Amino acid sequence: MNLDPEVKSILEVPQREIEVSLPVRMDNGSLRIFKGFRVQHNNACGPYKGGFRYHQQVDKEEVKALSAWMSIKCSVVGIPLGGSKGGVIVDPKLLSEGELERLTRKYVQLIAPNVGPTVDVPAPDVNTTPKMMDWFADEYAKVQGKDLKGEGYALKGVVTGKTLPAGGSKGRGEATAQGGCYVLHEYAQSIGMEPAKTRVIIQGFGNAGAIAAKLLTADGYSIIGTSDSQGGVLSDKALDIAALNACKAEKKTVVNFEAPGVKKVTNEELLEADCDVLVLAALENQVTAQNADKVKAKMILELANGPVTPEADEILAKKGIVVVPDILANAGGVTVSYFEMLQNADNKYWEEDEVKAKLKDIMVKAWQEVRANGDSFKCPLREAAFITALKRIEGKIKEKKLI
Repeated sequence: MNLDPEVKSILEVPQREIEVSLPVRMDNGSLRIFKGFRVQHNNACGPYKGGFRYHQQVDKEEVKALSAWMSIKCSVVGIPLGGSKGGVIVDPKLLSEGELERLTRKYVQLIAPNVGPTVDVPAPDVNTTPKMMDWFADEYAKVQGKDLKGEGYALKGVVTGKTLPAGGSKGRGEATAQGGCYVLHEYAQSIGMEPAKTRVIIQGFGNAGAIAAKLLTADGYSIIGTSDSQGGVLSDKALDIAALNACKAEKKTVVNFEAPGVKKVTNEELLEADCDVLVLAALENQVTAQNADKVKAKMILELANGPVTPEADEILAKKGIVVVPDILANAGGVTVSYFEMLQNADNKYWEEDEVKAKLKDIMVKAWQEVRANGDSFKCPLREAAFITALKRIEGKIKEKKLI
């Protein structure tokens, strides 16, 4: 794509790296110091945007990489946002709710000078929740000396993924899966793939995977297999998704789902089962150089972040398996987060149908641009998505005379 070397140099390093020490009073009266990060990669396209996570293995290098990923993801779908990411080194399972609230509020206090509705807007990520986002917005308003219920209502937009009463957006919970389904429909139409004749396997039955199963079933697709961390189930014909959800809720895993013709499989076996579409909605690095050659799906939809390794990408391309990349397929989440920012700024809230219609417009347009670049540059969709994103960022850097 002949990216300007100076633009490449700019994008190779984050614009700002913030490291903070968070003193938190524990329930037993002791004081613990936690280390936290916020990395702001690039804001040429708009305010920085990206989640923050609580995990014992958080480190600054990971946060830097994820912040760059967010710049690309926002740019692929053409929303006016840049990329950032945050994290705190902590095992949240070992903290009480009160300790988690004090940790979250301390994190806000220390990064408050560098975030804001038009500066940098965090969101939920690994082990962080809508309730924590409510705490974040409340604490940020306190730091600014404002009341979210009064003239400071627009400050709610400092963070997205909030609960509805605190200014969250309808449709946010389904947005990641919904956006991926819109892209899958467009791909299916482009090759004449009929939903009624399409067998889908979904690895991962958490938020994104379970919602994708429900949405695709409603659109006529046959979900023949799925899994969670305990293992999976596979069938010759469509699974009863409502019954599968009930099993997951009651028995905490889909492995215990029983129905005629359903057999138990490992996650490894599920990835190698015969199907038309494989939806990856679990963890990163699931399809690798070791198992890519055994994948029998005709196409892969990445709802998780980074589920296919670069080495596996090459093998899949040689086999003619189309991969719709994460930076396009799962960008529905950050797109509806952008909608939440708009609603907070206007203090006017949209109905779910309006959110879905606007999301569909953006995802379909992004798919069309990525596919056009794939055709133009004769490259796989992942490269085409990066080209789409980098062209846009390059244009903004030059338009704003940032070099």
